[in-house]
Amino acid sequence: MISTFADELARWGPDSKQASSLDEAEHYCRTLATSHYENFVVVSWLLPRRLHQHFFNVYAYCRWADDLGDEVGDSARSLELLAWWRGELHRCYAGEATHPVFVALVGTIREIGIPSQPFEDLLSAFEQDQRIKEYDTFDQLRDYCRRSADPVGRLVLHLLGHFDDRNVVWSDSICTGLQLANFWQDVARDFDIGRVYLPREDRDRFGYTRDDLQRRTTNDAFVELMRFEVDRARQWLRPWDRLGDHDRHDLPFRFELEIELFARGGLRVLDRIESIGYRVWNQRPIVTKWDAVQLFFACLWRTCRRRVSPRRIRT
Repeated sequence: MISTFADELARWGPDSKQASSLDEAEHYCRTLATSHYENFVVVSWLLPRRLHQHFFNVYAYCRWADDLGDEVGDSARSLELLAWWRGELHRCYAGEATHPVFVALVGTIREIGIPSQPFEDLLSAFEQDQRIKEYDTFDQLRDYCRRSADPVGRLVLHLLGHFDDRNVVWSDSICTGLQLANFWQDVARDFDIGRVYLPREDRDRFGYTRDDLQRRTTNDAFVELMRFEVDRARQWLRPWDRLGDHDRHDLPFRFELEIELFARGGLRVLDRIESIGYRVWNQRPIVTKWDAVQLFFACLWRTCRRRVSPRRIRT
C-alpha cells in the first residue's frame, strides 16, 4: 500500500540515495496507479494486457507531478520540487534514472517512442498553478488546459499507437472539456485553496461581482454564468459526435469505446451540475457508481450499434 505523499517524498525525494530495480519500480508504479485511481479498474477491462504496465508508469509520473504541485503546501517549495522533477525527466530521456517512476518509465518511453513534450507541458501547468490563482479570460484558461489536460490525451494516443494530427484534434477537445467539467464541479473546492477558474470576463458579462464571489453567493447572475460555462464545456466534449462513421471505424473497437466512455462521463458531470440548478457553492455534484455502470453499457451499446449499422445510429 502506498503511504502518504509526505512519506513518499521523504523516501524518494531529491535527497534520496535509494535506487530500485526494474521489477521494484514497475511494482511501485502499478501499486500507485491501482491504489489512487479507480478508473484503472475500467482501463484493465478495455486495454490490451501488454499496455497495462505502460499506463501505470505514465500515470505514476503524472500522479507525482500533480502531488508535487498540490500536496506540498508551499508554492515556493513546490516550484523547487517541480524543477527537480523536470531534471529527473531529462535524466530519464538521457537513459539515467534512480527514482522508481523513471526507472519504470525509461522502458515505456523507448518502446512506445513518446516525445518529452507532453511530460514537459504537464510540469509547466503545475508550475503555473503556483504562480497564477485566477484567470482574466477564457483564452488564458484554455491555454492552461492545453498544458494541464491535453497532454494526458496525447500520451494515451502515443501509448495506443494512434497518435496523428486528426486524432489529436478531438483528443485535445475532449481533454479540455473534461478539465472544464471538473472545474465547474469543483468551484467551491478550488475556491477553498485560493483558485478561481471562472474567468473574470465571464463573471463581468453576467454581472457576478467580486463581492458575490468572495461571499460564495448563488444568485441569478451566478446561475446564468454557470449555465454558460456548462454549455461551453459540453461543446468541447462533443467532437466525437461530429466524427464521420469512416473516421470512427479506423479505430479499434476498444479504443472507440474508451473514448466515448470518457467523453460521456464528462457530459454526465455537466448534467449533474444542471440537475442541481447550477448551485455548486452549496453542493458538489457527483457521478455515482451506478452512473458509471449505466454509462459503460450505454457506450458499449452505441459502439456496437455503430459497427453493425453505422448509418442508422445517431449519438
